[in-house]
Amino acid sequence: MYLPLLDVGQPSSSLAWLREVTRAIFLYLATCFVTGSGTGAPRSVTGNVNDGQYLIGVGIGDVTGPVVETNMMGYASLAQTDTGLHMRQRSRAFIIADPRNPTLPTSRILLISSDICMADAGVRRSILSALSADPVLGGLYTPSNTALVGTHSHSGVGGYLEDLLPQITSLGYVDQTAQAIVDGTLEAIRKAHASLALGSVRVGNTTLLGANRNRSPSAYVANPEEERTRYQYDQDKELSVLRLDDTIGNARGLISFFAVHGTSLYENNTLVSGDNKGMAAYLYESYVERNSMPGNTTFVAAFLQSNVGDTSPNTLGAFCESPGKPYDGEPCEYEHSTCGGRTQDCHGRGPAFRTSDYASNFLIGTAQFEAAREIMESSPPKVIFTSPDTTIDTANTTALTDVRGTVKSVHVYMDMMNYTFTLPDGTIARTCPAALGYSFAGGTTDGPGAFDFIQGDNSSMSQNPFWEIVKGAVSRYPSQEQIDCQYPKPILLNTGYADTPYQWSPHTVDIQMLRIGNFVVLVMPGELTTMAGRRMREALRAQFISSGILDDSAYVVIVGPANTYGHYVATREEYSIQRYEGASTIFGPATLEAYIDRYNVLVTYLADNATGTPPSDAAPPEQTSKAISLQTPVIVDHPPFFKSFGDVLVDVNSTPYYVGDTVAVRFAGANPRNNLRLEGTFFTVDQLINGTWMTIRTDSHPSTTYQWNRTDTVFGTSTVDIRWTIEDVTPGGTYQITYYGDAKQLIGGIKSFTGTSSLFTVAL
Repeated sequence: MYLPLLDVGQPSSSLAWLREVTRAIFLYLATCFVTGSGTGAPRSVTGNVNDGQYLIGVGIGDVTGPVVETNMMGYASLAQTDTGLHMRQRSRAFIIADPRNPTLPTSRILLISSDICMADAGVRRSILSALSADPVLGGLYTPSNTALVGTHSHSGVGGYLEDLLPQITSLGYVDQTAQAIVDGTLEAIRKAHASLALGSVRVGNTTLLGANRNRSPSAYVANPEEERTRYQYDQDKELSVLRLDDTIGNARGLISFFAVHGTSLYENNTLVSGDNKGMAAYLYESYVERNSMPGNTTFVAAFLQSNVGDTSPNTLGAFCESPGKPYDGEPCEYEHSTCGGRTQDCHGRGPAFRTSDYASNFLIGTAQFEAAREIMESSPPKVIFTSPDTTIDTANTTALTDVRGTVKSVHVYMDMMNYTFTLPDGTIARTCPAALGYSFAGGTTDGPGAFDFIQGDNSSMSQNPFWEIVKGAVSRYPSQEQIDCQYPKPILLNTGYADTPYQWSPHTVDIQMLRIGNFVVLVMPGELTTMAGRRMREALRAQFISSGILDDSAYVVIVGPANTYGHYVATREEYSIQRYEGASTIFGPATLEAYIDRYNVLVTYLADNATGTPPSDAAPPEQTSKAISLQTPVIVDHPPFFKSFGDVLVDVNSTPYYVGDTVAVRFAGANPRNNLRLEGTFFTVDQLINGTWMTIRTDSHPSTTYQWNRTDTVFGTSTVDIRWTIEDVTPGGTYQITYYGDAKQLIGGIKSFTGTSSLFTVAL
């Protein structure tokens, strides 16, 4: 599939000379602050932080786990076992600190965007433990000021969550996946800390149209009409950007916030990828530093999720893929998203579905990249893409405004098993032990469910009595108290009471907020729907203003799923409909109100002069040490008979290639689980320039793919297919493809090897 490379170049900066002169003095001060070398103590800066000066650090690290023989995380499909790599997953770390108090953890925040499906308590715990033991970073980065956020790619490597339920399809816990996330994230943090320097922060936004769609409109319309009429769309279309500058106004990085599911790549995709968020980050970083390889840029761009719960990147809607049936090609049934009464044939279509889901992924990533670029460069709204099927464009772009004020954070643990609180009308409400409804198994239009489960099942009578019998063998039958608490959800899996061999679902979640001046990040332990996110932002913004902590310039955003995966958060009205999002709101109908109540209580801890630590429930139990893993290890690799590792089995063409052609080569390979090659690559595309081979593409470019194939399980033989689709801007010349592998020997450990294709020509 051909993915055109965008015309790239260095963004220009046209600052007034007076601004440059007045701010240049801070260049000297920037050298006084601590770096990763740990060679000197940081000094404080006198004056008021409201002048808009912050310490800023950015970093990036490779978190790609085993790209073969491991279930992927997101669709919960046993069949989606990875077979190779499209683009590497990365963690991107951002540190923002108050230069007046550079050694105080209470005056800095660490926000991590990771190209994983969702954050996990066990992974976060491991990261924080390593930071605590680090001689340079220890004491600076804490549970309070460190947030780990997943971009929600459904094509990332799975098996890293420590609760049992999400481990089922990955055949238990996959330590190699979790360790890659931890190691790569720590690498990003260390780079960010080492790059700390004075700078400024600005915020802006635009309206991005055609890049997301509500996949559960029948639940959305259950919200009050007077509330819905306040909004033009049934999705949040606003894309916000924090621009991070150095002292003379050059951009060092950006953090974007936009709600769209990481499901551009379908359930049948088996190549590891960061999906549309990872694509957007790659596009922006390569735009700024066109000569740097992916993962090696000093400019870092994160595209975070917001209230993502009911969003979809499949913007053309859901249609029946039912060959031979009278409803084939027709829109899916509205209330239940079915075709002929079943969900399996109902699939969402991305903006380039006539080409491929990879093309749609590129477009949704490009949309976010272009919208962010428009904000960063203060350029006018534009049409990003248009076709007979759809248009993606922007509108109402605001000017960047300075972020000024104190840096603060607050964090507590919240036991969701029975959180009791008072609603604004005086009613007593409570959350429930976790439970998933029947419609959870009905899936979504992004990833349909199985059997005869459907969305929108809110009947107390089971759709199929067979499942009433089966569910008791999986988890404890719910008590009448649990049934009443979760009503009107018909309970399929009573996971809050399933603790054998360890917890199936979380009982306790992380509650966290980060403040950078007038900009507040609500770090959410789950996926809020569109309207749930709107209510959350509105309530917390009002609380900050009424408390006198912030004025009308308060800018509040949501990120998630972060820190702990607490599944979904639907409004009470959406919950009553029991589509997938309501059925997956595991803590019951009062979940959203409970979060609003708990976050509101913590607002005062983000005041300028706030001190002390808020009361907290106990941290969730450590479960990684109890984890079960049924994934078989790599026993041995062998090359095919009469061949060696790295030998070319199918070579490149001897005739010239042209733009749009795909170069393909097959090697005698070995299992890539033997060496993840973090911060490296499984192959390179090299060009001969003035007698020297120069790498121009790696396994992190969207124009390349790496596919591993097991050819004989008994003898341990395998092949590797590497493909490169030639982009528009590729110069003519002589090229080769080099494969880097690692073979497991029966005796003697793991041995590295290389293989090289024949030379081939790209003609103009």
